[in-house]
Amino acid sequence: MDFEFIKEEENKLLNRTELDFVLAYDGATPSRKEILGKLCALRNVKPELCVLSSLKTEFGKQEIVAQARIYEDADALKSTELEHVMEHSTFAPDVEEAPEEEAEEAAEEEVEKEAAPAEEKAEE
Repeated sequence: MDFEFIKEEENKLLNRTELDFVLAYDGATPSRKEILGKLCALRNVKPELCVLSSLKTEFGKQEIVAQARIYEDADALKSTELEHVMEHSTFAPDVEEAPEEEAEEAAEEEVEKEAAPAEEKAEE
């Protein structure tokens, strides 16, 4: 992935930096999480303070035109961005996925428990 920064603007009123960039990639289109991780690594900022606001691709091109906002602190991010935008566009830690995984594991265990009595009956 190659980033080409088109515009960088400091918005002091909202305590953020607004970036416009073009991302060239090979192969499959990278996910928001991959783009955000790479962008934060290049800019040396925490992923929790960044929001990808727009990602646009054109058919046949391996290029994404995107906009991102990097906030100075978490309070500025929470007070400015809408909640659904933050959920969709910010870096989501794997901790949030843990309850879903636990629910899946519990469901698998229940299926195994239900299957065990059926196997015992078959053995008799």
